[in-house]
Order: sequence, then structure tokens, then C-alpha cells
Amino acid sequence: MPVEGGSSSGSASAARHPKQKRKAHSLSIRRTNSTEERPPGIQRGDMLEGQDSKLPISLRNNLLDLFGQIEREFENLYIENLELRREIDSLNERLTGDGQTIEGGDPTKGALKTKASHSTSQLSQKLKTTYKASTSKRLYTFHGKIGGPRNFSVATWELWGGDSWIVSSFKATAGSRAVCQLLKEYVGHRDGIWDLSVTRNPPVVLGTASADHSALLWSIETGKCLLRYAGHAGSVNSIKFHPTEQMALTASGDQTAHIWRYMVQLPAPQPPPDVSALCDDDQDSSDREEGEVDGEGPCEVPTVRLATATLKSHQGVVIAADWLVGGRQVVTASWDRAANLYELETSELVHTLTGHDQELTHCCTHPTQRLVVTSSRDTTFRLWDFRDPSIHSVNVFQGHTDTVTSAVFTVGDNVVSGSDDRTVKVWDLKNMRSPIATIRTDSAVNRISVSANQRIIALPHDNRQVRLFDMSGVRLARLPRSNRMGHRRMVCCTAWNEENQSCNLFTCGFDRQAIGWNINIPALLQEK
Repeated sequence: MPVEGGSSSGSASAARHPKQKRKAHSLSIRRTNSTEERPPGIQRGDMLEGQDSKLPISLRNNLLDLFGQIEREFENLYIENLELRREIDSLNERLTGDGQTIEGGDPTKGALKTKASHSTSQLSQKLKTTYKASTSKRLYTFHGKIGGPRNFSVATWELWGGDSWIVSSFKATAGSRAVCQLLKEYVGHRDGIWDLSVTRNPPVVLGTASADHSALLWSIETGKCLLRYAGHAGSVNSIKFHPTEQMALTASGDQTAHIWRYMVQLPAPQPPPDVSALCDDDQDSSDREEGEVDGEGPCEVPTVRLATATLKSHQGVVIAADWLVGGRQVVTASWDRAANLYELETSELVHTLTGHDQELTHCCTHPTQRLVVTSSRDTTFRLWDFRDPSIHSVNVFQGHTDTVTSAVFTVGDNVVSGSDDRTVKVWDLKNMRSPIATIRTDSAVNRISVSANQRIIALPHDNRQVRLFDMSGVRLARLPRSNRMGHRRMVCCTAWNEENQSCNLFTCGFDRQAIGWNINIPALLQEK
């Protein structure tokens, strides 16, 4: 598979640096409550009985089976990784003897990446599917050749996009740091963050939806948590704000969507942080431990526990929800393979949108027209037209070869779709027979977003990268990622905020934090 960017022969020699040698642990996967500490005669399932978990026994057993598969897969990948590195070292020594260097080479372009990516992506998808319905706080420890030991919960068993676990990340260039600077980190969730959104009207706040069964509202400037919504009984998978009123819409693994009101008071802004000290690229961000985060989580914040309206017509996990233009209707997408349209005032079900062959992954509404797009694991996305009350038409688009993780509208007449097949496609609403642009990446793409003013596409990846492209498919930048900034786990979602003469991009991931970035649009377009 093509890999964005390149590395010289120094990348291979860097793997043999003494600092890296100290990390060459033998590969093993074990729980924090390891087998050595287990009393004789007690099985794994029996140990889980005495721990704090709300998971049913069957689901816990399924998780244990999945982790057993992952353990075997890591062993195979580790052996293949060692063999590949020996070949790379041999090739580098031969080229060095001939006075040559590898330009734009990458060690993952061999047979290992092709062979391992498919099986690991399947395991990754199984874990995401299980986790969005019900979560566990059980910790696991991973001892691998790269990155050293790690403790993380079920949510972070993402294998970092499969192939991305094997090699260190590409380093951000100085140009990327000049274009994209860290604004703030929002730390307070107790588990991975699935989704985030920014209010469309004052007060402008950031909202995050997490697997810890809560949604939090944040002050963008100060990073302070302002409000917590704790009305769901399952993972909160999506959050969207009403276009004009102070209301939020959240979708959850408890098979419901909630509409709830909020009132917040923004704190006084603080001086901006010194980002010059945060641009150290000498160490990969995976070297940061799970608990090493700046700032503290919300201690005592106002909590809302009751919803204004509860939408509960689905028979499966509600994975996403959004407001139709005008804010009088709501659309929800579920793992029961259907999307539902509700009236806001009565909470009554108006239409059930069926046709997808597998679970839905996302839904999005057009900013100015009564159009809805739904994406699914069946490799398609569908466009639903409600502009004519008497005719509800639907169009099916089959441009991807794997799960369509999201499809979103732009302010113009375009739809942008992202997929686990590592591509992003741009479509013209007036002629959607074939995409007008295709972006190929080196990792699965999660929930994308497009800026309203500049129409810049932000791609969050399984391999912890966030890349920016224009609508024609030209790469503009990649967000910096080092040992002091950026995400340390899979990036799940992006969201833009273009208010107050500035352009901010927000990202969230399995490392339990959201990050705000200041995007220098003139410099970004100049680099283009």
C-alpha cells in the first residue's frame, strides 16, 4: 500500500540507536492481573467475576477470545517484523557500501505490511464494534519491540491501525509546525473519546462524547470543563449542537439518543501557552505513557442527568445523530441497519430509513437543504432527499471497498466520504456517478470534517495521524505529532471552528483527550 511521505536510510539506522535497543523487549501481552499472580485453580473468567464490571458473562468471554486472537497475531507480527528488519539492515549496509542512499524509502513497503494489514484491521474492527456498545475499564499491558510497555483499556486495543504499530511515525516538518500550532488540550474523560463538536452560536464551546458514558462541554480558550452530561447508560458515540438554541443531541450504546439543554458561563481567557517548547520531534509520541497528560480532569463541574427528550425507537446501538436544517427534526443512525427521523417537539418517529445491508456507522445532514447522508459497514453510503414532502428519494453509492466510516456534506454541492479501505473520495452532488477526487492514505480513515469557509478536509487516522487536504485531493499539511504534542492512540474524529477571524481544528482519540489546533490558513495555502 502507498505510504505518505518518505524516510532516508537514516530511518533504518535510527532503529538501531541505543535508545531503541533498550526498548527491544520480548513480545508478550498480559493483563495487569497477570497469570503469575493468579491463585491456582482460578480461571480468567472467574477472576473477572470478582472485579467491577457491568459486562455480561457472554460478552466478557467474547472479549477474552478476541484478546487471545490478538495475542497470537502480535506474536506472528513480531516475528515477521524481526525478519523484515534484518532484511532492511542488510540492504542498507549493502547500499552504504556502494555509496547509495534510499530516497523516499519506507520499511513498511515490503510483504509484511501487505500480509499483516488485512488480519489486523479485521481484529481492530471487531474491537471497535464490541466497545461502542458496552465498555470495560480492565487494563492490559503490552510489551513490544517498539514503544515499551503500555497500559490501556479495551478501547485502546486498536493495534494503532495494524501496520502502524510496527514502525515509528514520520516526523512532522518545520513547515507543518508553522501552519498548525497546538492551542489547548482538553483532559478529563476517563475513557476514549469517540466524537466532538463545536456550538454554532454563542457561547462557543467544545463538546466531547466518550466511552465513559458521559459528554463534556469545554471552554475552548481555557480548556476548563464547564458541564457534564451523565444521562446515558452506555458509551456516548456522538454529539451535535442545535443550530440556534442551547441544546445538544447525543447518541449512545444504550440504544437511545438524548436531547438535553445546557447553560454555561465562559471563564475569563488565559494567556496563550508557549508552543515553542512543544515542538520537540526527537522522540515518538508513543513513548509517552498513558497517564502522562498535562492538566487535570474536571473535579467538580455542574452535571446534567435528565434529558429533555429521549429517542428510543432503535433496536441496536445508536452510533450517530444530527439535526436537520432548521433544527426541528433529528436523524439518528444505528447498528440495527436503519436511520430514524424524529420530530423535535413531539419526539415522535416520522420515518424509518432502511436499505443498508449492515450496521450504520455515521449520519450527516446538509447545512442548508433537507438532505441526509448515511454510511455503513456494507461499503456504501446513501443519500436521502426530504426536500419534497411527498417524495422521499434515496440514492446508493458504491465507491469504496470496505466500511464507509463517515460521509459529510460541504457548504457547496459536494459529499466527502472516508473509509477503512484507506481512501477518501470527493463527490459532486450534481453528478455522483464517480468521484471527482480520490485521496489515498496509509491508514484507515475515521470521522472526517470539512471546513466551511476554506473547504479543507481533515482526516483522522487509525495510526494517530491527522492530515489536511483540499477538495481536489492535494495534501496541504499534517498536524505535528511528537513526544509532547499530538495523540498517542487512534484519532477518532475532527471538527472545525472558523469563528472570530481564526480557524481552529479540534481532534479527539482513544488517549482520552481532545486537542485544539490553530490553523494558519494563509500559510497553509501558501505552502500549497
